[in-house]
Amino acid sequence: MEKINESTSNLNKVAKITLLFWVMKIIATTLGETLGDLLAQTLQLGYAFGLGITGVFFILVLFIQLKAKKYVPILFWLVIVGTTTVGTEVSDFMDRTLHLGYLAGSLILITLLLNTLWIWHRTIGKIEVYPIFNRKVELFYWTAILFSNSLGTAFGDFLSDNVGLSYLQGAMVTAGVIIIVVLLHYVTKINYIILFWIAFIFTRPFGATFGDLLTKPIAQGGLNLGTIPATLISITILGLLVFYSHKKKLD
Repeated sequence: MEKINESTSNLNKVAKITLLFWVMKIIATTLGETLGDLLAQTLQLGYAFGLGITGVFFILVLFIQLKAKKYVPILFWLVIVGTTTVGTEVSDFMDRTLHLGYLAGSLILITLLLNTLWIWHRTIGKIEVYPIFNRKVELFYWTAILFSNSLGTAFGDFLSDNVGLSYLQGAMVTAGVIIIVVLLHYVTKINYIILFWIAFIFTRPFGATFGDLLTKPIAQGGLNLGTIPATLISITILGLLVFYSHKKKLD
């Protein structure tokens, strides 16, 4: 990755892409999956109502994020959680309410993502994921992340519901893709932006299938912890990591 000018970095609005970023992203996707299922299934609010609740939360935290003058870890990760939770509801709404199926849903979402990236590149002239200090670029960034997380959710559910993989097998498949992307980053000259978005998409189903592994009944290949305990565990882990990242930023 190219070196960042210090004065530019001071105005940055998003997290730096490090190993900690990817760990937190996976935990955030697990939280998004368990929280989405908690709203729609455990509380029986339905996918449309759950999408409404998570959509309002996402818009609220995104508005505050856009108004912020600099990168604030807790705010940034609240928006990420918002995109993962909305992504869960969007994917399930398309499949179970609109009856489009996860394959058709995945094709729609990948089309939306590719169009977003194309418009981003056409409008700005390049696609960068760090640093970001321009509001228009940040809007493209969050739109692409929202579609990426929705696509990752749909693809993860496609592996379990359509292909017939268990939650553990699905997690292993997506983990394999992530490992390949990491290797390509270090041993090839493939554009790192392309690899970033591939990794971003596939860390979503990895986190989602891990969430399903925690919550689903043992008969379905899960650990049957339930959505409430799994959500509380994910919130606790992510909260500790956000605190650590904030302390590290101050240091």
